[in-house]
Amino acid sequence: MFCKAALEAPMVLPFGYGEDVCFVANDWHSGLVPVMINKVYRPQGKYTNAKCAFTVHNIAFQGRFWPTPMSDLGLPESAAADFFFEDAQGKMYDERSPKKDGEIDSSPKGKFKKDNWMKAAFINSDRNITVSMNYAKEISGSASKGVELNTIINATGGIEGIVNGMDPTEWNPQTDKFLDVTYDKNTVAMGKAAAKQALQAEVGLPLDPAAPIFGYIGRLEEQKGCDIMMEAVPKLLKQCPNAQVIILGTGKKSMEKQLEKLDKLSPKMAGVVKFSNPIAHYITAGADFLMVPSRFEPCGLIQLHAMQYGTVPIVASTGGLVDTVKEGVTGFHMGAMDPDALVADDVEAMVDTCVAAAATYGTPTYSKMSSTCIAQDLSWRKPAAKWEAVLEEMMYSSGYGKKQQVITPKEELESPMSVAR
Repeated sequence: MFCKAALEAPMVLPFGYGEDVCFVANDWHSGLVPVMINKVYRPQGKYTNAKCAFTVHNIAFQGRFWPTPMSDLGLPESAAADFFFEDAQGKMYDERSPKKDGEIDSSPKGKFKKDNWMKAAFINSDRNITVSMNYAKEISGSASKGVELNTIINATGGIEGIVNGMDPTEWNPQTDKFLDVTYDKNTVAMGKAAAKQALQAEVGLPLDPAAPIFGYIGRLEEQKGCDIMMEAVPKLLKQCPNAQVIILGTGKKSMEKQLEKLDKLSPKMAGVVKFSNPIAHYITAGADFLMVPSRFEPCGLIQLHAMQYGTVPIVASTGGLVDTVKEGVTGFHMGAMDPDALVADDVEAMVDTCVAAAATYGTPTYSKMSSTCIAQDLSWRKPAAKWEAVLEEMMYSSGYGKKQQVITPKEELESPMSVAR
């Protein structure tokens, strides 16, 4: 119904019907749009010149369902081959029945035939796009990162990555309504010092301006590497006795309980199990480092928010985190995390990286990194130009899009390490 409505709207709304319609379908939920254009509308002489770009924000969610008659989807039976998918994960659940938190999967194992909406979208779209260049390489490069669709991606012309921008109205240290002292790139040190004091007071940490604060904001789940972080924090506090940690989030109940225990671990550890927009802003401005230990991260916005405030991100080396954070310039990389299991090497890598970052705090190296972070243009200005170019090229085959280039933060930045020496 949703996809059908999207296709019918241009023909009835007052902006008028035209053949040169450019559709952008986002994720499996709108994956029927390119299929319907090819299988239903074009055979009727409609949308003969229309084009559709299909955008993937997280390839783990593909729209895998038990096979259904194509007529139920408003499609001819000839479209069934585009949906056919043999699920090698050997699990019986589909998008309508996800496993609950803590539930043991007792369903029969084996290979099951499914309908895969994302697969059909890839096959029928005119251009496949995702939210960062590195994530595009990852999901087209292996079955594990591509969640069994890497061969389809490569067979249908590949996939292009365009890094997301961020909202500079909601996240802007110059105008942030939650900050007592707003600041910009020229006053970042003073502004962050005031924000740190406010953060410490808000969450009950000791008022210590010399303490490096490590923050986390986000869902409490394995994808975000929270199990790795929970194991790393006690070791970090032991190795850096003057450090402080603040974690804000909700998610899996088991991790919420673990965070509540961590909150009682030390007076230098604060765990806040709730959603709080004000505290999120306090952390973004008042923390010195923001931890992002994700197992996979198609693009990520939290590291962009941090850098916008002069807060240095410490990230896992995956997806868009590779494209947006440059080692030793705008942040620190802890390496790629094991995608499936909690392993000691990942915990140690996170601890070691945080300890190394803490060693820069209070030095010219940190000041330069913070200043470099906040000086970037992380808005949608450059990504929007890239999007426009790609859609222009798709629609008119003009080659215009090839002349455009998104300059990611790591391409124009000077390393502060040489400056500090």
